[in-house]
Amino acid sequence: MAFKSLFLAQAPDAEPEKHHCVVETPKYQLLVKLVRNQEQAVEICKKLVEEEGIQAILLCPGFTHQNVAEIAQAVGGKAGVSVARGDGPSGKISHEAMKRAGWF
Repeated sequence: MAFKSLFLAQAPDAEPEKHHCVVETPKYQLLVKLVRNQEQAVEICKKLVEEEGIQAILLCPGFTHQNVAEIAQAVGGKAGVSVARGDGPSGKISHEAMKRAGWF
């Protein structure tokens, strides 16, 4: 049985049912999904943990501590929840790139 994880990122124009992919080996399965907001994030995490057996969730840096806590509570200890975080300079670079792309 493969270890199953989910990487979840936010994008203002995301459509989770359309913007997703799977990368896998016989021992590892990585699902990647884009969501528009926290409501979609919670819904998708709960669903994938229950229906697909996701064991670990990695959230993009755009999720706040409160968002992370809400997702962890929603999956009820059935999957680990982590956040990808960078340092200050990396965050600034990402923020500027997102601004140029029209996110804000």
